[in-house]
Amino acid sequence: MRMATRYRHSYATSGCHHTPVITHTAAAAAQALRAGKLVALPTETVYGLGADATNPNALARLYAVKGRPTDHPSIVHLADLVEARSGWSAVWPASADCLAEAFWPGPLTIILPAGTRPDPAALGGTGTVALRIPNCDVTRESIRLSGTGIAAPSANRFGRVSPTTAQHVLDDLGADVDLILDGGPCAVGVESTIVDLTGLAPRILRPGAITAELLEAALGTTLSTSLDTAPRAPGTLAAHYAPRLPVVVTDSVAAAISASDELIALVADATDPLLSPVPPNVITLLDTGTSSELYAERLYTLLREADASGAEHIVAVLPPAGGVGDAVRDRLSRAAAGA
Repeated sequence: MRMATRYRHSYATSGCHHTPVITHTAAAAAQALRAGKLVALPTETVYGLGADATNPNALARLYAVKGRPTDHPSIVHLADLVEARSGWSAVWPASADCLAEAFWPGPLTIILPAGTRPDPAALGGTGTVALRIPNCDVTRESIRLSGTGIAAPSANRFGRVSPTTAQHVLDDLGADVDLILDGGPCAVGVESTIVDLTGLAPRILRPGAITAELLEAALGTTLSTSLDTAPRAPGTLAAHYAPRLPVVVTDSVAAAISASDELIALVADATDPLLSPVPPNVITLLDTGTSSELYAERLYTLLREADASGAEHIVAVLPPAGGVGDAVRDRLSRAAAGA
């Protein structure tokens, strides 16, 4: 049993089985957020399940619907840098300005000591706050119109595959989400890089599209590799991002197709010569494309398709290390740990 299963039905809709409203307008999303409702919001990374980060009742419902442990913090999404510097963190170091200038709006989350504005429920008992300005115009406008920061973990059940389309959100959460803001497919496809600025030196807690090399260039310093005293951060549990089928990861197509006599869903570059013709034990071939960027963009859709393929398990060929490939390797390794 995967770790998230026990949370699946932790929230009840009190007998109300409605279809969530799907909208394309920021005003409708903002109105729902101000009313304490749950709104799925598009970003360049994945769709988030949004709630007012200052409203304890909305946050309690968010955690219950998602099945998220209360000691697991959520990222607070903000509309602009002026808002980010307005009481969400207790301090705002020069390093935060460097990163914000270089990468916001964008797929970067910064961890700082918590200020007075976020409700403690959004912090997971950490005393720190995770902040991000997403690179999605309609979502930033929704946040701006709501007048507050929006806590928004990925819009799926805890521990499962993240959503990168509005349909994924609907499939996962159904009537448990009040409104879905449809911004189309997510362009990056994997969650944001998380950088901790609470220690003596900046350090990456979760890899994403913003790489260590980019961060070091912006900061003019070397990142710390020590995680001994790192705060808890979203999406960093050993087992996470898991489909329902068991996942096996490998570094080559040759190893993947010889790994099992069972029927497998193979996640790999479809142009590999070893896949022409497709081996008989591969029930479905899910094409990652030829670059790590394409792999990242397609990753969660491919895992969902693999789940529905009728295979006995999923075998995923890892992309090369480096760049966003590190983020894909991280997500697949955590998905495999949930098997």
